[in-house]
Amino acid sequence: MQSISTPILEADGIGKSFGDNQVLSDVTFSVAKGQFVCIVGPSGTGKTTLLRALSGLGPANSGEVRVNGRVVVKPPAELAVVFQDYSRSLMPWMKVGKNVELPLRRLGLSREERRKRVEQALSDVDLGLAEELYPWQMSGGMQQRAAIARSLAYRPEILIMDEPFASVDAQTRADLEDLMLDIRDRLGVSIVLVTHDIEEAVYLGDKVIVLSGRPASVAASVEIPLGTGRDQIETKSRPAYLELRAEIHRMIMRKSDTVAPQRAPR
Repeated sequence: MQSISTPILEADGIGKSFGDNQVLSDVTFSVAKGQFVCIVGPSGTGKTTLLRALSGLGPANSGEVRVNGRVVVKPPAELAVVFQDYSRSLMPWMKVGKNVELPLRRLGLSREERRKRVEQALSDVDLGLAEELYPWQMSGGMQQRAAIARSLAYRPEILIMDEPFASVDAQTRADLEDLMLDIRDRLGVSIVLVTHDIEEAVYLGDKVIVLSGRPASVAASVEIPLGTGRDQIETKSRPAYLELRAEIHRMIMRKSDTVAPQRAPR
């Protein structure tokens, strides 16, 4: 895992409105290189809207997003996105290998380099034998792995994920969580994961950003000092994990008008 000190992604005073409906207000936080950051908040807080602003898919009305110090005005080359609905993001008429290769075609890579990237990405997510399958021949968990592999084949510095495990069963979800921790550790990619699941956020995150209020601001930026080598049973049994989960749960359950939004340190 890379040193988590240098900011690679920064949100600085992000505000977003849809007509008269202001969704986000002065959202500020940063993501360091190799860091796993989870974003949580009540339903309807604007988590996905924030994700779209971070990725350049839905620019903010105020403030700015920076990747490696450069202001984001369109989806940056260093960044890839994994969406919740894997069944719609994969082309059902394409085999898995071709699905993973799809975004590489615009990079001007040779056929051999594309093939190597596809093979490596599928190996990274334990789908090395699935290249010739169609998405509809695989389970939901395998399809989401394929969607993750497609993003990894692009070799991003930052991976942004929008509730990527919400549509799979509990065991598959646990397996995918551990997969993402392993990918972060092996590949050094920075990960920003939007989730409504507090347990997932505390288990995965080096830092958890809590959104609250209407419009939403950063209510807290919580460091998660659980170290590496996390385990679904052992880690989730630790007093520190249980205390952090309870603390963040209280923040989210508290009525938004009693939470004083604060600017998270960068």
